[in-house]
Amino acid sequence: MGARAEPWQKAEIAGPKKALLILKPEVIVALVKKSKRSLLVISHEASEEYTEDVKMIDFAIRLSQTAGIPIVATGHTSKELVKKGVQPKALMSAMDIGNRLADPEWKGLDGKGPYELALFIGLPYYMQFVILSGLKHFSTNLKTISLDRFYNPHASWSFPNLSVKEWKENVDTVISKLEGA
Repeated sequence: MGARAEPWQKAEIAGPKKALLILKPEVIVALVKKSKRSLLVISHEASEEYTEDVKMIDFAIRLSQTAGIPIVATGHTSKELVKKGVQPKALMSAMDIGNRLADPEWKGLDGKGPYELALFIGLPYYMQFVILSGLKHFSTNLKTISLDRFYNPHASWSFPNLSVKEWKENVDTVISKLEGA
C-alpha cells in the first residue's frame, strides 16, 4: 500500500497538526478496545455502493454490533439502518453532533459523560473535513477516527488514500480482529 498523508481534497491546508496514518488496521482495533466511551457517526454516503458487494454501511453496522458502539445517524441514513434491522441511538444533523462532541458540558446520548472516541464514516469529505477541524481545535479529550478511504488530516487517526480493495481488506481485518477478541 502506497501510504500518503495527503488530503484527498486538493488545496486544503490542515495546519501543523495532522492525522496519524492508519497503516495497520490493528490500530483501530486497539483504539476501540481501549476506549470506554465511543460513538459511531454514520452519514448518507455510507449507504452508497463502492462496488457490487461493498457498502460502508454494512461495515459500520458490524463494527457497532461487534464493539458495542452506539450509532448516531445523520440525514436519511437512519432509514437505511432501520431497513437492515438496526436502530440508531440518535438521529441528528452532522453539524449538530460535531458541536455536541466539542461541548465539554455535553453528557452524551445516555447522560453518562463525554465520549473518548468518535468514529466517522460516510460523510461527504468536505463536511467531515470541517467537523473534524472543529473537533481537533475545540474538543478537549476526544480522539477521532476517519473510517473513510480518503486521508482526512483533521482526524486524530485516518486511513491514507486507499483503493476500494485496500479499504475493504482493512475494514475486514478490523472486524475479524474485534470478533476474535
